[in-house]
Amino acid sequence: MLVNGKWNANWHPVQSKDEHGRFIRETSKFRNWVTPDGSAGPTGRAGFAAEPDRYRLFVALICPWASRTLIARRLKGLEEAIPVTVLNPQLTDQGWRFGGFPGADDDPVFGSTYMHEIYTRADSTYTGRATVPVLWDQKTGTIVNNESADIVRMLNAGFDSIGATGPDLYPANLAVEIDQLNDALYHNLNNGVYRAGFASSQQAYEEAYDAVFNQLDVLEARLSDGRAYLFGDQITESDIRLFVTLIRFDAAYYGLFKTNRQLISEYQGLSRFLKTMLSDRAIRETVNLNHIKAGYYSVKALNPNGIVPKGPDLSHLSENLG
Repeated sequence: MLVNGKWNANWHPVQSKDEHGRFIRETSKFRNWVTPDGSAGPTGRAGFAAEPDRYRLFVALICPWASRTLIARRLKGLEEAIPVTVLNPQLTDQGWRFGGFPGADDDPVFGSTYMHEIYTRADSTYTGRATVPVLWDQKTGTIVNNESADIVRMLNAGFDSIGATGPDLYPANLAVEIDQLNDALYHNLNNGVYRAGFASSQQAYEEAYDAVFNQLDVLEARLSDGRAYLFGDQITESDIRLFVTLIRFDAAYYGLFKTNRQLISEYQGLSRFLKTMLSDRAIRETVNLNHIKAGYYSVKALNPNGIVPKGPDLSHLSENLG
């Protein structure tokens, strides 16, 4: 991680832990917002107006948090307005790096080697982890935001003036329910798989494991009436949050993170949900299983020999997964 702008230790997956060995995720530190007129958003400062070709997304296709933003960008038709740079999925001792893997990009802005160099360009004294996604402002040369939940919200509502289209992912009539469901999804499932995989005590692991599968059982019951999405026939940001974890589950979390009670392919409703999401080309083209497996199985703390499994075969979901 970076300490006062200097990289001082090899990358490690456990960001922090409590006295019981529970994994604790670092809080995102750049929290500015792009708004139609450049006024301040819910957090941060003003000065980030929606303009074409002003912003760039830095992402890794392995990362579920980054994939949320990629999906929102595609669903809102912002491919031309907001270019994307894809990082190497294999984590190094200095964290995310550019290039050197099929489908990974060199840094087209500064020619950087590592993502942490982008962070120190924004703040030369930055202390913390250099995570993705990052929404970069090419006009002022700084990071707007590195919190995926914020970025999805601003992609949904902040760029209408420059041609954003597509579904409203956070409709006002569902906002309270979406927030409630998002909270459960995050704690029990999205971050729950990480709490299981990076637990450093048996107690912490079992707590996380139980939370993951209790949440999956609740979601399976919710989808048992045949609805297409979590709130019926309308896709929302909650569906994106669920999708990015489910699509990685059988390929990575089931084995590597020891969340192995049940494969997602063994759930009827959740499997149908995945097929529905993957039937949308905009969503499907954000998925690259080669990046996902190469990335997760590069975590030395969990897989010291770096062996990447050949399976699973997910062709039952879609024949066009990358």
